[in-house]
Amino acid sequence: MGTRYFLALFLILLVLGFKVQGVAMAQEDEADSPGLLTRMQESLFSYWDTAKAAAQDLYQKTYLPTMDEKIRDIYNKSTAAVTTYCRDFY
Repeated sequence: MGTRYFLALFLILLVLGFKVQGVAMAQEDEADSPGLLTRMQESLFSYWDTAKAAAQDLYQKTYLPTMDEKIRDIYNKSTAAVTTYCRDFY
């Protein structure tokens, strides 16, 4: 199970690495380059979008409905317990 996450992390980092190389090549080809802040912002947004898409894809591939139900049940029980003890503070 741990190797699956290691493989997913490796693939995400690999995709991000290729994305960095592609952005660097595209920026060299441009005649008039935008400011440093604009380039950094675009780069960060593209990293975020790539990581988000990879994470969503990984989540959809490894989605287990029974595990989701267990997590929801644990969350509901824990919030019920916390509200029982914290009710006096409100």
